[in-house]
Amino acid sequence: MHILAAPNKLLTTKAQKVKKIDKVIKKLVADMIVCLEKQEDPQGVGLAAPQIGKSTSLFIIKSSPKSEVEIFINPKVLKLFDKKGDKNKKANKKKLEGCLSIPRIWAPIKRKYGIILEFMNLEGKKMEKEFTGYKSIILQHEIDHLNGILFTQRALEQKAQVFEEKGDKLIKIEM
Repeated sequence: MHILAAPNKLLTTKAQKVKKIDKVIKKLVADMIVCLEKQEDPQGVGLAAPQIGKSTSLFIIKSSPKSEVEIFINPKVLKLFDKKGDKNKKANKKKLEGCLSIPRIWAPIKRKYGIILEFMNLEGKKMEKEFTGYKSIILQHEIDHLNGILFTQRALEQKAQVFEEKGDKLIKIEM
């Protein structure tokens, strides 16, 4: 299993909902977990099915090397929100993002502090959960993948500076 690189039409196409969680979906998730855990330089924190060539509405995240893999099937955003008591609406929102499908490219992307998400787990149980901080950023990035949106599109929309990684330096890319 390999990760598709941009430009690839599947990466900019909306994923199809999972109709039934069967052996095929469970094998896909298992393969995605192996693929994500093998990623080094950079280490991945999330992987959406379209990134491995499947137009399927599911993704996995592993927010740190020691954390468990979390599975999200047919996720639906119920609410995005800013940090409570945050007087400065721009504070703590721009984080440098990269993507396994766009190697060595980075950009500071504005994301919401929190997200309430409805999704199914691998057993088909419907869940509703709130996530904040770094996990919220990862989830928003992966949901964008399911909607055919790459982080570079967000960078263009936000007029963010895009960087290319060369060795241990980030070099500005003129757009």
